[in-house]
Amino acid sequence: MAGRLETVGKRRVVLEACTEPCPIERGMRILGGKWTGSLLWHLKDGPVRFNDLSRMLGGASKKMIAERLKQLEERGLVTRTVLQTAPVSVEYEITEFGATALKFLDELRIWSENLPQDQLVYS
Repeated sequence: MAGRLETVGKRRVVLEACTEPCPIERGMRILGGKWTGSLLWHLKDGPVRFNDLSRMLGGASKKMIAERLKQLEERGLVTRTVLQTAPVSVEYEITEFGATALKFLDELRIWSENLPQDQLVYS
């Protein structure tokens, strides 16, 4: 996050422009996807089966949930375990690394709960 503006004469010039995603952008690329933070949040108390996660996130399709969980697994934030049940089921659990995101997800939750009513705009 080195990029900064400086005024040279009457012109504003960017110095040390970012040539790659800054830490904030990298974090948002990982956690900023729709349902990603919610999935991690619902896994904070222990392993949860896929269908239970689907019921917890009523507005998300099973396809979307599966995509997000696959991304989170690829990034080491959750683990996937196939259970030897009939029929076979799958459960997900947050990893130690994934749990490190819970602190700021909780801060985001608190921040959003304190937004003024006129700021509650969903797109």
